Amino acid sequence: MKLAIMQPYFFPYIGYWQLIHAADCFVLFDDAQYMRHGWVNRNRILKPGGGWQYILVPLKKHAVTEPIRNVQAHPDKKWEELIIGQLAHYKKKARYFDETNEIVKEALLSNNKQSIASINFVIIKKLCACLGIKREIIVSSEQNFDYTNVGDAGEWALRIAEQLGADEYINPITGAILFSREKFSFGNIKLSFLKSHEIVYSQQGIFEPSLSIIDVLMFNGIEGTKELLENYSIETGNK
Repeated sequence: MKLAIMQPYFFPYIGYWQLIHAADCFVLFDDAQYMRHGWVNRNRILKPGGGWQYILVPLKKHAVTEPIRNVQAHPDKKWEELIIGQLAHYKKKARYFDETNEIVKEALLSNNKQSIASINFVIIKKLCACLGIKREIIVSSEQNFDYTNVGDAGEWALRIAEQLGADEYINPITGAILFSREKFSFGNIKLSFLKSHEIVYSQQGIFEPSLSIIDVLMFNGIEGTKELLENYSIETGNK
């Protein structure tokens, strides 16, 4: 089984979906500590007039050391309509606005979850269905994983891979420095890295890379986005 693990991100960029596409099983790692200014409750879309802006889920107050699984969205649900409103400017230039806007609306407005991890799980499952990505997606906090003696960031993945019986672990190549091939080899788990190839498409202006999957869908539609999902390669770990 090919395994990939990521924190539950909010409408993440296309590389995240490529990782799900490359795996057989994908773990949403909500046992990790929530980090401010990350991608768990925000992402980026185009801004009217050029550049980019954030779409954001406001959160209830929580401890600095709180794990993602315990972090709650603000009970005032006006943020959903605000995000939908932020997408309105795409209508003038994005060919697939109607299709994408409907997907986003359904993912947000039919989502009655309160924790940010659960909100993102619903979104990720919804978009995987739209994109034809049929993979097992599980949430780490629901699995009772044993993290005893985890010494560094790379070992979180190793322990989860061992407990799920994976024979290959795939991580974005940008995080390769965190992982030891020797440790994974000792556990009889192949260590691989996903390298996204350059993804460029017309945004009717200066191209802003690595925006939310929402932007990719706006300009490429479901079928075009499916093609872009294939634009990566898998490399063997060499650390």
